[in-house]
Amino acid sequence: MKKSLVLLLSLVFIASAILAGCGNSGNKTNNTPANEGQGTTNSGAGESTAKDDPFEITIRHTQVGESKKFRLALLEDVVKQTEAAVPGLTIKLDAVDSEVNRKEKLRGEMAAGKPPEVFDVFGSPDAALYAKEGLMLDLTPIIEELGIKDKFTTLDPFTHEGKVYGLPIGGSIEGYFYNKEYFEQKGLTVPKTLSELEQIAEKIKADGKIPFAQSSKDAWIPLMTTNNLWSYYAGPEITYGFKTGKTKWTDDSMIQAIAKHKEWVEKGYYKKGELGFEYADMRNQIITGEAMMMMDGSWANSVFRDPEQAGDMVGKIGYFSMPPVNAGDPVVVMQDANNGYGFSNAVSEDPRKLEAVKQFIKNMWTEEMQLRGLKEDGVLPAMKMDLEQMKTASDDPLMQDIFKGVSEISTSFPAFDALVQAEVNTALSMGIQQIIGGEIEPAKMLENVQAAQEAANATGE
Repeated sequence: MKKSLVLLLSLVFIASAILAGCGNSGNKTNNTPANEGQGTTNSGAGESTAKDDPFEITIRHTQVGESKKFRLALLEDVVKQTEAAVPGLTIKLDAVDSEVNRKEKLRGEMAAGKPPEVFDVFGSPDAALYAKEGLMLDLTPIIEELGIKDKFTTLDPFTHEGKVYGLPIGGSIEGYFYNKEYFEQKGLTVPKTLSELEQIAEKIKADGKIPFAQSSKDAWIPLMTTNNLWSYYAGPEITYGFKTGKTKWTDDSMIQAIAKHKEWVEKGYYKKGELGFEYADMRNQIITGEAMMMMDGSWANSVFRDPEQAGDMVGKIGYFSMPPVNAGDPVVVMQDANNGYGFSNAVSEDPRKLEAVKQFIKNMWTEEMQLRGLKEDGVLPAMKMDLEQMKTASDDPLMQDIFKGVSEISTSFPAFDALVQAEVNTALSMGIQQIIGGEIEPAKMLENVQAAQEAANATGE
């Protein structure tokens, strides 16, 4: 077993400690093990398989919970189309919480060399690591055959040594959702600087409300705020240099950014006990009127546009990007397409499974499905689409706010976890939760992350 896969096994145990409490929420849609029956339809030596004999593939997805019901419906429709196009095919959907899939389940399966045929995966750095070990299917000839290779906004996160090993399902930006009705009632306007944002937070707090909804049981959630802060204080380019050693986590501007996040916690801008709150909890803080603003990805708009989830708050939520430190400075926003689907390289050994994968890709990555994802779920397209065409896809005011946010971006950057190694992500996750819990100072926290970075860099991963 190669060094990087040994590392994956160790990361499974480290991640388990961080994710304690995620449990098995939303795990499988049935009681059948994800890999049961894999390989049973492959033809043995001297045997033949009828073209319409039954066979099965598994799709591991993370469309778990009420907030992802539209995405699940879209996936289910693509599954039906694919099954109808491939004789004998049955597709089993295996639903797993996103964090559990990425940091526990998929890592373990990859370490064992037995991932499902299709699986939800992050492009960078995960896809490259798995591709190095020959575990992911090279999609380059497939997307060339289907004529879609040049139709994506970017395939960089899923590209390794010139070959494509996964496809993004959608794009996203990060910013603040806010209670527009409350802002209007209190005479508040969208802030143009971080100082103005803090002034608004103080007024909200003085009014007995929570300025920022937050759930930090899963560290990636508060790290959205942290990542955007350091991209202003240190500049988004700093994150690109961590893996090469060109830049360091211990830079003074990074300490300043972490200190700002710590300051917001200490000033009571977040609800006490945030380390115990699940992802859905912070959205409920907005919906119930307990909190007035919330940092999240643009994908969260689907919750606030759905009467079943948002109730009377439908139409009362707006969106704006985190403002710059100084008035007139460029607007810097996290924008990427790093989440999508990958495919097991074992599929290449079975012509029927390979055909099923081709049909799945053909049905999933179309302009129709991209527009449907935008209209129904508010997921920004991963395939090239004119901004004006995107605007026509939805006249919803919240979506128009998000489109406006896209148009105002001066500099965009990918999320930090697309640029650093998995063990660095783990160290940073532990660190931000220690900051929130008041257990560590920013400088020491970043020293720990830098140590993890140097150790990861030394391995050459």
